[in-house]
Amino acid sequence: MQERSAPMTEGSIGKRIVLFALPIFLGNLFQQMYNTADSLIVGNFLGSNALAAVSSSGSLIFMLIGFLSGVSIGAGVVIARYFGAGDHEDMGLAIHTTVAFGLAASVVMTLIGVLLSPQILRLMSTPEAVMANSVIYLRIYFAGSLGFVMYNIFVGILQAVGDSRHPLYYLIVSSLINIVLDIAFIGGLGMGVEGAAIATVISQLVSALLCLIQLLRTRECYRLRLSRVRFTPRLLRQIVRMGLPSGLQNSIIAFANVVVQSNINTFGELAMAGVGAYSKIEGFGFLPITSFTMALTTFIGQNLGAGKLDRARDGSRFGIRVTVVLAELIGVLVFVFAPQLIAAFDSNPEVIAIGVAKARTSTLFFFLLAYSHSVSAVLRGAGRAIVPMAVMLVFWCVVRVSFLSITVAITHSILMLYWVYPLTWSLSSVTFFFYYKKADWLHSRL
Repeated sequence: MQERSAPMTEGSIGKRIVLFALPIFLGNLFQQMYNTADSLIVGNFLGSNALAAVSSSGSLIFMLIGFLSGVSIGAGVVIARYFGAGDHEDMGLAIHTTVAFGLAASVVMTLIGVLLSPQILRLMSTPEAVMANSVIYLRIYFAGSLGFVMYNIFVGILQAVGDSRHPLYYLIVSSLINIVLDIAFIGGLGMGVEGAAIATVISQLVSALLCLIQLLRTRECYRLRLSRVRFTPRLLRQIVRMGLPSGLQNSIIAFANVVVQSNINTFGELAMAGVGAYSKIEGFGFLPITSFTMALTTFIGQNLGAGKLDRARDGSRFGIRVTVVLAELIGVLVFVFAPQLIAAFDSNPEVIAIGVAKARTSTLFFFLLAYSHSVSAVLRGAGRAIVPMAVMLVFWCVVRVSFLSITVAITHSILMLYWVYPLTWSLSSVTFFFYYKKADWLHSRL
């Protein structure tokens, strides 16, 4: 069913990318509702202290799971290449190796998150006032790592073969469950941040289970058979070679964001709540861009696998243009309506002022962030994930952390935390522009 309608190697380029990206966008929208529902309900029922505890966990969560998510992206590139080439044997081996990797990673993720949460939060300079709630939220979240990790693994497989619809359906169900449980646990039963964390874990497990059932029941060539789940060394090497740079890239970005969060924490609970609220808004606003970049990676992977180089080049140009224009339109809207958007999370005037200041520093530069992400997506689909990894390491980690270490120490101003993002987006975009124009990425091989 999905295979007949999904291949991106034929038909209108723009139509294929947009129709594939639309369900991804809606799916990402509902996925974003997980933590946002936590923040809205926690902020309004439990107050700024609890909201700060939930918000401060975001960068750390992404840092620990970003590596595994990046590896799943690499696995998706390998699967998309074999799917585009019609090599169903190696595609099947790649799928079952990816699932085996996800199961192993879930165990490691759970152990790290449950055992080391307090130590890591202290390294982030988390204030003692919110430490207890932060530890509770983080430990419960990572106790349910199986749901999050395997959902991302399963979605990576489905999207690699062109099925972006079923993950959407499953996320709608699980997101509604998340919101209902949030209200029931926090508003009804009077639970604290542990209620928000438990609701998120349950909903993630539901979405993973629904994806698993789909892969087990499909009659297409990418059907999952539990008896075949094992590591195939040759395919594992390909997945790691493609996924390791993406995983490191995610971890690098998240590490830099943890450093930023640590600096934000030093300005107190109100700063944590205000910047945390803006981060949720930015996450929502950037979902269409993320969706297009995910579609771009699959499009490039399938078409290069099929040997359609001109189509891959034309698709990359279309995707980059759309993401840049769309990002700037979204940035302008967030700039204008920032006060109302921040107030939805926290009615404290000081929190609103901090969130608005952050928004009106960053949003008009969204086109730079979109350009960096879209070129990165093209290069990942072409098998050159090491290039965006290197660019992010230099600009989004080394430069970002160095800038903060120097300027915050000198000025003691939170404004430096706002401006570090547009600065590093600009540097990475210039670098990607020249590489994309000069490099022969179309002839990359697995």
